[in-house]
Amino acid sequence: MTSRVERCGGCGRQLWLPRQAVAARCHACRSVTSFPSSSQRWAQVYGSVSQPHHNVVTTVPSNYVAAGPGNGKYPRQGCNNYYIDQPRPAWAPPPVYGRKKALLCGVTYNDTNYMLTGSINDVKSMWFLLVRMLGFPSDCVVILTEEEKNPYRIPTKQNIRTAMRWLAQDCQPGDSLVFHYSGHGSRQKDYNKDELDGFDETICPLDHETEGPIIDDEINATIVRPLPRGAKLHAIIDSCYSGTVLDLPFVCKINGEEYKWEDQRIPTACYKGTSGGIALSFSACSDNQTSASTSAFSGKDVTGVMTSSFIQAVKNEPCLTYGRLLAAMGDAIPSLMPNDTDVIQVYFITRNI
Repeated sequence: MTSRVERCGGCGRQLWLPRQAVAARCHACRSVTSFPSSSQRWAQVYGSVSQPHHNVVTTVPSNYVAAGPGNGKYPRQGCNNYYIDQPRPAWAPPPVYGRKKALLCGVTYNDTNYMLTGSINDVKSMWFLLVRMLGFPSDCVVILTEEEKNPYRIPTKQNIRTAMRWLAQDCQPGDSLVFHYSGHGSRQKDYNKDELDGFDETICPLDHETEGPIIDDEINATIVRPLPRGAKLHAIIDSCYSGTVLDLPFVCKINGEEYKWEDQRIPTACYKGTSGGIALSFSACSDNQTSASTSAFSGKDVTGVMTSSFIQAVKNEPCLTYGRLLAAMGDAIPSLMPNDTDVIQVYFITRNI
């Protein structure tokens, strides 16, 4: 059913209503709010020569008994002019405050032979960085892990897709978006010939064995291409084969003190940039490498090397540049993991411009 969004006159929360509804009872505060018809809205804006103006929103006392629209989905309870607002059964996007939104996805693949132990720790650490240190409203940070009680917050393929669409939805100039993924990554043959190496990079949802992975083409189309001028996306991807998993046109490979930018564009391929915004992705490794995890950063809990080095660098130097950020991430690893030099040979940052 086509729906519209109105505001409760009692508590102000959003109410998702059928288009024909003229009033609704909020399931949170129980107050009933009536809404004008299209003709009344016209009169409210332009005036009426025969009738006085109508209030756009009218709140009815919370003990008023209201009924559903009588379409069989909701029962009638007396008067049938009111729609009873129900908790949305599907995944409902949280509100947005201050133009900051983040999606944090950690997949551990419990009870499998490829189970990961640090993904949830990565998500918790990233949440602390964004909310406690960088001012992201907690209501605007969506977490998908296997610890979540809400079935729509489990990191399945459909839930990740839905959450990515929410992240980019209604993006405006000035918005700051973050996409963090910690889990398995993979690669598969490129069938639309838009990859220099002939492979699409992927992330692996919890149900990837039955539903398949999410490929870089889809990630790019969902959260990169919609970005308008003035908006910015930062992606932190802690998985194997993640170098170009956002399919951004330019790649910066860092090896020690050497910075090297590479153009990943193919003249015959479709456009993979934004709609004027800036997109940057920090990846754990190149497209043909595997990522690593360690307990060296916390001394106890296992975390992804990529996620932990990123967070530590931002905490230690809040106003650093992107170049300094990558250097600081690289510096953090040998001091904590002197025997694991293979994981620090290359760090990736990809961008759209």
